Amino acid sequence: MMTVSSATPCVIQLRGTDCQILPNFSLADQTSYRVGGQAQWYAAPRSWEALQATFEWFQTQDMPLMLLGAGSNLLISDRGIDGLVLSTRFLRHRGFDAETGRITVAAGEPIASIAWQAAKRGWRGLEWAVGIPGTVGGAVVMNAGAHHQCTADCLISAVVLSPDGTKETLTPKDLNYSYRKSSLQGQSKLVLEATFQLEMGFSRQEIMQITQQNLQQRKSSQPYDKPSCGSVFRNPTPHAAGWLIEQLGLKGYRIGDAEISQRHANFILNCGQAKAQDIFRLIRHVQEQVESHWSLLLEPEVKILGEFSPLEV
Repeated sequence: MMTVSSATPCVIQLRGTDCQILPNFSLADQTSYRVGGQAQWYAAPRSWEALQATFEWFQTQDMPLMLLGAGSNLLISDRGIDGLVLSTRFLRHRGFDAETGRITVAAGEPIASIAWQAAKRGWRGLEWAVGIPGTVGGAVVMNAGAHHQCTADCLISAVVLSPDGTKETLTPKDLNYSYRKSSLQGQSKLVLEATFQLEMGFSRQEIMQITQQNLQQRKSSQPYDKPSCGSVFRNPTPHAAGWLIEQLGLKGYRIGDAEISQRHANFILNCGQAKAQDIFRLIRHVQEQVESHWSLLLEPEVKILGEFSPLEV
């Protein structure tokens, strides 16, 4: 199953595959924030066979598992992550059924790319996803959405893999979807692929135009020039988190090189050499200020992983 050449941490080559399990792997370049420490072990399989071999190795270990897609909605501690970090970003395939309007895609496919491919066919239903920076797997887990639409609106099913190797197909009802939430959050089940039902028979030009307009709207209202995780907080209906933060005059507020965006107050930017701890402290500061003034506790949309020091100044 694996070959290990010494007792010290070393690269583990999974037999019969081109997949390696790497020790002490830096995660900073694997997240859109460009911060974070090392993974104790890291794997990024490129095939189902390599993925299965990785899970077989994991089952022989006594360690936690963290699943990583595009890393666009994560804040990873500077202290790193214990156990195995498994990335799905290289698990890719896509299939478009021209008779039914169904799309089946692997978890590692960028959801924005799938949105464009659907628009080019004149298929309606994913125009909202054109500016989402994550993968299909991440969209399924987070019930990603924009422009008053979300993953749950067009998802038919998702195939997931449990750490014990069990596969199951889940429907949106099984996933218990709500605003930016699903039953997969907090679990170690890995999304392998997802199937979406889109509407056919529309003008290609019309759907392309709507998709382009959605992208331009996001670019004009959100900062894309510096590393971020996108929206940091879930919107506490009926309020917008960004509006609440802006009313407190927090745009431009900084801790270290972490800054609340001047363009959109629900974005925290890495303005150069920010540490994960700086971003974490800024998140907590915003929560404290909003709770003090509005009696609302903002819930992070960004997934915070690893150990942080909330009282550290």
